[in-house]
Amino acid sequence: MSVVAFILLYGVSYGLVLCLISVGLVVTMGLMRVINLAHGAFAAIGGYIAIGLMTHVGLPFAAAVVAAVAFVAVLSLASEKVLFVHLYGAPELDQVLMTIGVNFVVVAALTLCFGPDVYPIRLPPWLSGSVDLGFRTFEVYRIVTMAVCLVVIGLLWVAFDRTNLGARLRAAVDNRGMAQATGINVPRLFSLTFATGGGLAALGGAIGAPMLPLEPTYPFKYLVLVLVVVALSGFGNVRAVVGVSIFVGIVDTAGRFFLPDLGAFIIYVLLIVLMIWRRQGLFAARVAT
Repeated sequence: MSVVAFILLYGVSYGLVLCLISVGLVVTMGLMRVINLAHGAFAAIGGYIAIGLMTHVGLPFAAAVVAAVAFVAVLSLASEKVLFVHLYGAPELDQVLMTIGVNFVVVAALTLCFGPDVYPIRLPPWLSGSVDLGFRTFEVYRIVTMAVCLVVIGLLWVAFDRTNLGARLRAAVDNRGMAQATGINVPRLFSLTFATGGGLAALGGAIGAPMLPLEPTYPFKYLVLVLVVVALSGFGNVRAVVGVSIFVGIVDTAGRFFLPDLGAFIIYVLLIVLMIWRRQGLFAARVAT
């Protein structure tokens, strides 16, 4: 029972952080059809800025996270206008090469500014320690992180399914040409979506830093996990991201717990199997062939 509780609690908290980082890429790839392999760079920048503001400026944790998210959202908007706009409609190889190049630039900049080692994190006292859940103890930090992730995901669901903006976004994902014909300003929607995706990645990178340690190679180190979530969710399928992320988090945690020497490979083997079996996405309706 204790082992099951450990895997579920740690797997769900891990998966929810992956969800925050991945959901923006799921939407932007579904909407813009751009293979943005630099998405993890926004998460890394958000994490470094938040922890740096706490360590060197003395900002409280919550204020540092908000400042980091706001900065990365603006940075994402600027990069979309300057760089990524040139990738719309470009061949896939061009998209891959350019976004991988952005990753290398970010890795070099992070190494220059913060050094090559893992960036140390000191959580505030109110996030330190553990609580007794009756069947096992669990870190306060992970409980708060799960609560924040669930609130943000809930707000995203409301915005996507219950607002006019969400209706326009879904229309643009399903049929960009028809959306433009009905008067939807798709370029502006692109910019807003890209900035939101970057901000969400920064939020995941900042609050998830104790789970996904900050280091200069962060944009590459966690890229595969993010792409696993994107591949199994289906492009543009926001609602599937939550279930897929939690599934990936639990499977990855269980693999590392039961098979510590091989656990890191289990999620990739599972991805291969699922991509053969469910090419449209883990929760997508099967299409007859």
